[in-house]
Amino acid sequence: MDDDEDEREFSKSIVFDFFLQAESTFEKMESNLAKKDLSQLSQLGHFLKGSSATLGLTKVKDSCEKIQHFGANKDETGTHDEPDDEVCLERLTKTIAQAKQEFKDVEKVLRKFYHDEGSSSSS
Repeated sequence: MDDDEDEREFSKSIVFDFFLQAESTFEKMESNLAKKDLSQLSQLGHFLKGSSATLGLTKVKDSCEKIQHFGANKDETGTHDEPDDEVCLERLTKTIAQAKQEFKDVEKVLRKFYHDEGSSSSS
C-alpha cells in the first residue's frame, strides 16, 4: 500500500472511516430486512457497493451489488425481474450475511496491516 508514514496514516483514516460506515450500514440493512423494505435495502447495497469499490474490496462490493439487485426485485445479475418479494428477502438474508462475513475477513486483514488488531468493531 503506502510506505511513507504520513501516507499510511492518511489511508488508515480512510479505511477506518469505511469500517464505521460499513458497520452502520449493516445495522441499517438488518433493520430494513426486518421491515421487509426492499427499496431501502437496494439503496443501502448501492451505497456500500460504492464505498467498498473505492477501497478495492471486490468481494464486499460484489455482494453489495447483489443486495442492490435483490432489493430492486431483480436476480443477482440485475438483468431479470423477480416479482416475489419473499424470494428476494430470502436471497437478501443470505447475501447480507455473506457480505458481513466478507467485511469481517477484510477488516481483520486491514487492521493487521495497520497494526490495530485488538480493536475490531465486528462481533
